[in-house]
Amino acid sequence: MKLGVSSYSYSRCKLDSLEVLKKAKEMGFEAVEFAGLSAPPEGETLLTYAARVKEEAEKLGIKIINYAVSADFINGSNGDLEKEIERVKEEVRVAKALGVPCMRHDATWGFPKEYRGARGFDDALPRLAEGCRAVTEFAQELGIKTTVENHGFFCQDSDRVEKLVNAVNHPNFGVLLDIGNFLCADEDPVKAVGRLLPYVFHVHVKDFHVKSGMLPNPGKGWFKSRGGNYLRGAIIGHGDVPVVQCLNLLKNAGYNGFLSIEFEGIEDPITGIAIGAENLKRYVEDIMRA
Repeated sequence: MKLGVSSYSYSRCKLDSLEVLKKAKEMGFEAVEFAGLSAPPEGETLLTYAARVKEEAEKLGIKIINYAVSADFINGSNGDLEKEIERVKEEVRVAKALGVPCMRHDATWGFPKEYRGARGFDDALPRLAEGCRAVTEFAQELGIKTTVENHGFFCQDSDRVEKLVNAVNHPNFGVLLDIGNFLCADEDPVKAVGRLLPYVFHVHVKDFHVKSGMLPNPGKGWFKSRGGNYLRGAIIGHGDVPVVQCLNLLKNAGYNGFLSIEFEGIEDPITGIAIGAENLKRYVEDIMRA
């Protein structure tokens, strides 16, 4: 398992995509994944800018391993499924220009409040599977695998993610596993990771501090899980996510891809990323020696 970092970790640093590459290289990372690209300079399209980002990565000797974008096959493109599929396909073309092997897109953030029909996950599943399948079939032609991530509350639980992957039922479609995000749905990360191991294409390593919803609101920097518990982004190794146990599960399942750090704590981002990377590197080395 090798270490990478998500551009999302640097979001408070106000760096453009080219600067993210340089900072990640400076910090010793082997790879970067982009949670979207920064706005292209005037006179450039997203496609031409992606090609320039790829060229800069090659010059620096750092890999671009994943491209993550938003999507919503219920609400996106004003609720027009075909238009949303075509919009996400355009992002696949950007992923191709970046030269990445894998791309993550969302499935949905759930039904709108005004929706009055059946609104359970199983009710949405056929439409979500149709959208994901259309995108992954197109992406396969370009040599790119596609994934869904466990985030966004509605499609966050491991059983829901597993249902979606099996409903799509395509070898080019799998899971971007975020080991910390299960806590947003009040799910035990160890049980959730164990369930999704057969479907993992890529991994985010994230940590959270957790406080019971029975306690007083701890204030700024905290948000609530779906069940009302309090969460705050943490430096890897400082929080309550069972990172080492999850990494052991991945190792035993034969995962040998990249681990992307996704830091969203309130600490200085560079400090938080650096300490987290140091801890994660040590964890991986210890696990691989065992």
